[in-house]
Amino acid sequence: MGTIGPARAQGSDPAAASLAQSVDRHVPEALQLLERTVNVNSGTMNFAGVREVGEMFRHAFEPLGFEGGWIDGTPWGRAGHLILERKGRAGAYPVLFIGHLDTVFEKDSPFQSFTQISETSAMGPGICDMKGGNVIMLLALEALRDAKTLDDLHVFVALMGDEEQCGEPRELARRDLIAAAKQCRVVLAFENADGNPNSAVVARRGSSSWTLRTTGRRYHSSQIFREDVGSGAIFEAARILAAFHDSLTGNPLLTFNPGLILGGSVLTYDEEQSRGTAEGKSNVIADTATVAGDLRTISPEDLDRAKTTMQRLTQAHYPHTGAEIVFEDGYPPYPATDGNRRLLEMFDHASRDLGFDPIQPVDPARAGAADISFTAGIVPMGLDGLGLKGSQGHVLDEAADLRTLPIQAKRTALLLQRLSKNKPR
Repeated sequence: MGTIGPARAQGSDPAAASLAQSVDRHVPEALQLLERTVNVNSGTMNFAGVREVGEMFRHAFEPLGFEGGWIDGTPWGRAGHLILERKGRAGAYPVLFIGHLDTVFEKDSPFQSFTQISETSAMGPGICDMKGGNVIMLLALEALRDAKTLDDLHVFVALMGDEEQCGEPRELARRDLIAAAKQCRVVLAFENADGNPNSAVVARRGSSSWTLRTTGRRYHSSQIFREDVGSGAIFEAARILAAFHDSLTGNPLLTFNPGLILGGSVLTYDEEQSRGTAEGKSNVIADTATVAGDLRTISPEDLDRAKTTMQRLTQAHYPHTGAEIVFEDGYPPYPATDGNRRLLEMFDHASRDLGFDPIQPVDPARAGAADISFTAGIVPMGLDGLGLKGSQGHVLDEAADLRTLPIQAKRTALLLQRLSKNKPR
């Protein structure tokens, strides 16, 4: 595997230059760790693989003085999480790092291994989303250790084992993350966001799911719309979906998507696997239909308004039909706050002082749900999208721009050093 030198000339700040030099020294071993972890399949439902990757990162963090270990995920039906802590000196600045160990590529995926494309790029399952982000955490902390300022921080590291497919009950699955968040003043998350190396996330939309079920009167199709027969379950589902579309479109930060629809006389629907079957005949009015979808909003208030509207529209039935909609909250919204914006400003100054480009906020419409959302309203300042940048996340040619590995680590290290010394720029 090739090595990478400094991405750009460094700025004039002596502390920044020292941290940058330390990151560069550790890049070769960081790249080796990245390759090793990418080569272990850790699809969410491959529990053994998730645990193996967790063990690899535990061994990598332990030399820095981190303690803690594996939290078994059996109670929520997943592999579990790696939760680590390094206390530092008395009164050290408390920071939470968030990453995840799992990927969307399960054991039966054809995409299984790290492939070097060039000296500055590579492909692999989860290379950006987000094993590269976990490695960046480590690089930044190693630079602070070398600068003898790591003890100024009280660091929690939460590497989740089910970010791509969160276990249930969610309250148990995110209990340890929330417990760590309650002890911190800053949270930094290392997803790859929109892939732009000069952006970071101050706001994410939440993600909820909904299931719509409609009923009608089964009858011969030649009699549909008759006063005593009605319109059938499929027309009722179509009416409701059209009403959602016409009433709720227009807000770019509020989206709702019917991702699966089944209708007919006999249905099977497996909610866990998001699949099912439908039987019916063209000459029989369907008496049942099911639609499954998601709902994404930028604030709890937007979520409540959308739910209320969808409930209301569900109730205006066609003749001889019925309908109900059920919501299941998933990832909460992570709205932009003054604290998040202030942290972005500090991260931007760190980038500039290192000789890198300015940092812009990611449009929340381009940022999906992530685990930092569970810290909303708990941690005063947060920033996401600090991970390894690249392209094609969640698809079979996910690729990383390896030049961004040291860049992101340098930015993070300088931000942390300034936070710990209360010297924001």
